[in-house]
Amino acid sequence: MGVLNITPDSFSDGGRFARHAQIDVDGVFEAACAMLAAGADILDIGGESTRPGAQAVSVERELERVIPVMERLRTLDTLLSVDTRKADVAEAALKAGCHMVNDVSAGGDAHMFDVVARSGAALCVMHMQGQPDTMQNAPHYEDPVGEVRAFLAERVQAALEAGVPLQSLVLDPGIGFGKAQEHNLALVANLEALRVHELPILLGASRKTVVGRITGRDVEQRLAGSIAMALMAVECGADIVRVHDVAQTKDALRVRQALAGYRS
Repeated sequence: MGVLNITPDSFSDGGRFARHAQIDVDGVFEAACAMLAAGADILDIGGESTRPGAQAVSVERELERVIPVMERLRTLDTLLSVDTRKADVAEAALKAGCHMVNDVSAGGDAHMFDVVARSGAALCVMHMQGQPDTMQNAPHYEDPVGEVRAFLAERVQAALEAGVPLQSLVLDPGIGFGKAQEHNLALVANLEALRVHELPILLGASRKTVVGRITGRDVEQRLAGSIAMALMAVECGADIVRVHDVAQTKDALRVRQALAGYRS
């Protein structure tokens, strides 16, 4: 899954396509084509930053960012995902050609599951302790793996009761979303223990602080660490990795797959 943030304030690539309230739709399209050529299977488009400390944006502003991009990208032969917590944005994006909703609030908007159920789209439900503006203020768990799995299981059940088909669901433990370093590492190392109903697991750790704290590198220098994290995530059970650097990560995964065929 390739990341396309059309925001001015995302932690890694904020401002690349959004400046002074204007969206560079042509620039997004070119970046999307490059990601697909590099081997991306899904493109994840986000119009609101959910980095630690981020402030929420209005539905109207998020729609202004997301919908023109979605309408342009739907001409591409790929799966499109919208990264949003808002049911109204999800509904508009799905009508504009989107195939999947990546909801970091796991149905925090009471209408989200109904919107997805009516559309027949895929839905990723993610665990987050708190809200983006406060989630990194002393996060606490007694059992991070057990608590995150319990949350995901409850959210899956709520989605099913709202009419979302089981085969449409994806799970995300929410690396960096209300977690300290030890929580993040425990979750990545135990991804299989988080699985509910054999659903696929998505892991997004690309360029995040969890990598920076291990390597001591700033955001723009975390490529090697992010690739290592993606490889270990797949080794530990991830089915989808959400990354900024598609070509480099894809190459690493291809090498891993080639070597796996020779294991005795």
